Amino acid sequence: MIRHIVCWKFREHAEGESKGENLRKAREMLLALTGVIPEIRSLEVGIDVVRGEHSWDMALVGTFESRADLAAYQQHPAHQAVFPFLRAVWSERCSVDFEVPAA
Repeated sequence: MIRHIVCWKFREHAEGESKGENLRKAREMLLALTGVIPEIRSLEVGIDVVRGEHSWDMALVGTFESRADLAAYQQHPAHQAVFPFLRAVWSERCSVDFEVPAA
Protein backbone atom coordinates (compact mmCIF):
# COMPACT_ATOMS: atom_id res chain seq x y z
CA MET A 1 0.00 0.00 0.00
CA ILE A 2 1.00 3.61 -0.54
CA ARG A 3 0.58 6.44 1.96
CA HIS A 4 0.26 9.85 0.29
CA ILE A 5 0.87 12.92 2.46
CA VAL A 6 0.55 16.52 1.29
CA CYS A 7 0.99 19.68 3.39
CA TRP A 8 0.09 23.22 2.41
CA LYS A 9 0.71 26.73 3.62
CA PHE A 10 -2.08 29.05 2.54
CA ARG A 11 -2.02 32.72 1.58
CA GLU A 12 -3.57 35.11 4.14
CA HIS A 13 -6.09 36.23 1.49
CA ALA A 14 -6.87 34.70 -1.91
CA GLU A 15 -9.85 34.29 -4.20
CA GLY A 16 -11.61 37.07 -2.25
CA GLU A 17 -11.60 35.07 1.00
CA SER A 18 -9.57 34.82 4.21
CA LYS A 19 -7.13 32.03 4.91
CA GLY A 20 -9.62 30.44 7.31
CA GLU A 21 -12.42 30.39 4.73
CA ASN A 22 -10.11 28.98 2.07
CA LEU A 23 -8.84 26.28 4.44
CA ARG A 24 -12.41 25.18 5.20
CA LYS A 25 -13.36 25.21 1.52
CA ALA A 26 -10.25 23.25 0.48
CA ARG A 27 -10.86 20.66 3.20
CA GLU A 28 -14.47 20.15 2.09
CA MET A 29 -13.45 19.86 -1.58
CA LEU A 30 -10.76 17.29 -0.85
CA LEU A 31 -12.90 15.19 1.50
CA ALA A 32 -15.66 15.11 -1.13
CA LEU A 33 -13.30 13.14 -3.40
CA THR A 34 -13.72 10.08 -1.17
CA GLY A 35 -17.13 9.23 -2.60
CA VAL A 36 -16.11 9.97 -6.18
CA ILE A 37 -12.68 8.40 -6.77
CA PRO A 38 -12.83 4.63 -6.22
CA GLU A 39 -9.05 4.21 -5.79
CA ILE A 40 -9.09 6.07 -2.47
CA ARG A 41 -8.83 3.52 0.33
CA SER A 42 -8.82 6.21 3.04
CA LEU A 43 -8.49 9.98 3.10
CA GLU A 44 -8.06 12.41 5.98
CA VAL A 45 -7.70 16.17 5.68
CA GLY A 46 -6.92 18.31 8.71
CA ILE A 47 -6.44 21.98 9.43
CA ASP A 48 -3.61 22.73 11.86
CA VAL A 49 -4.76 23.65 15.36
CA VAL A 50 -1.36 24.33 16.98
CA ARG A 51 -0.20 27.10 14.62
CA GLY A 52 3.36 26.74 15.81
CA GLU A 53 6.44 28.29 14.29
CA HIS A 54 7.06 25.24 12.07
CA SER A 55 3.42 24.29 11.44
CA TRP A 56 1.85 23.98 8.01
CA ASP A 57 -1.78 25.08 7.60
CA MET A 58 -3.37 21.88 6.28
CA ALA A 59 -2.43 18.27 5.63
CA LEU A 60 -3.91 15.43 3.61
CA VAL A 61 -3.17 11.79 4.39
CA GLY A 62 -4.40 9.27 1.83
CA THR A 63 -3.97 5.53 1.51
CA PHE A 64 -3.98 3.67 -1.80
CA GLU A 65 -3.55 -0.01 -2.67
CA SER A 66 -0.78 0.63 -5.18
CA ARG A 67 1.23 3.24 -7.01
CA ALA A 68 -1.10 2.71 -9.97
CA ASP A 69 -4.09 3.57 -7.75
CA LEU A 70 -2.31 6.70 -6.52
CA ALA A 71 -1.64 7.71 -10.12
CA ALA A 72 -5.29 7.07 -11.05
CA TYR A 73 -6.39 9.28 -8.13
CA GLN A 74 -4.03 12.07 -9.17
CA GLN A 75 -5.21 11.94 -12.78
CA HIS A 76 -8.92 11.58 -11.99
CA PRO A 77 -11.01 14.49 -13.36
CA ALA A 78 -12.54 15.16 -9.92
CA HIS A 79 -9.07 15.51 -8.39
CA GLN A 80 -7.91 17.69 -11.27
CA ALA A 81 -10.97 19.93 -10.78
CA VAL A 82 -9.82 20.82 -7.24
CA PHE A 83 -6.37 21.93 -8.38
CA PRO A 84 -7.20 25.39 -9.81
CA PHE A 85 -8.64 26.47 -6.46
CA LEU A 86 -5.77 24.97 -4.45
CA ARG A 87 -3.12 26.55 -6.68
CA ALA A 88 -4.79 29.94 -6.18
CA VAL A 89 -4.81 29.73 -2.38
CA TRP A 90 -1.61 27.92 -1.39
CA SER A 91 1.74 29.65 -1.00
CA GLU A 92 3.75 26.46 -0.41
CA ARG A 93 3.16 22.74 -0.87
CA CYS A 94 5.14 19.63 -0.02
CA SER A 95 4.38 15.94 -0.37
CA VAL A 96 5.75 12.51 0.39
CA ASP A 97 4.61 9.07 -0.78
CA PHE A 98 5.84 5.89 0.87
CA GLU A 99 5.04 2.22 1.12
CA VAL A 100 3.26 0.84 4.18
CA PRO A 101 2.46 -2.79 5.05
CA ALA A 102 -1.00 -3.95 4.01
CA ALA A 103 -3.48 -3.98 6.86
